[in-house]
Amino acid sequence: MIPHERSLVQKWKDRPFALIGVNSDGTDSEDGLKKFLEQKEKMGVTWRSFRNESLEPSISDTWRVQGWPTLYFIDHEGVIRHKDVRDEAEMEKVLDEMITKAEEAAKGAKK
Repeated sequence: MIPHERSLVQKWKDRPFALIGVNSDGTDSEDGLKKFLEQKEKMGVTWRSFRNESLEPSISDTWRVQGWPTLYFIDHEGVIRHKDVRDEAEMEKVLDEMITKAEEAAKGAKK
């Protein structure tokens, strides 16, 4: 998924879009965190990424995540509009609609 995620970050870099990652890959140990940071660098992950294990309760417990990866599509109002859209074309369609609505809302607020 990372290559597609990287392309989304690039595609919408100047629009109201943010990609946030939450990792549960054994980053609770010093060695695990080191490996994660190396992989992050190697794979070109430039977006914010949090450690699931570093919080109590964990992010996955708070959000009731049942499987990995779980994808949440949260709009400009903080509402989860979609969950687990995995098809790349469908994902881009959903995101484009959400980004357009965010831009329209921002224009309306400026009036």
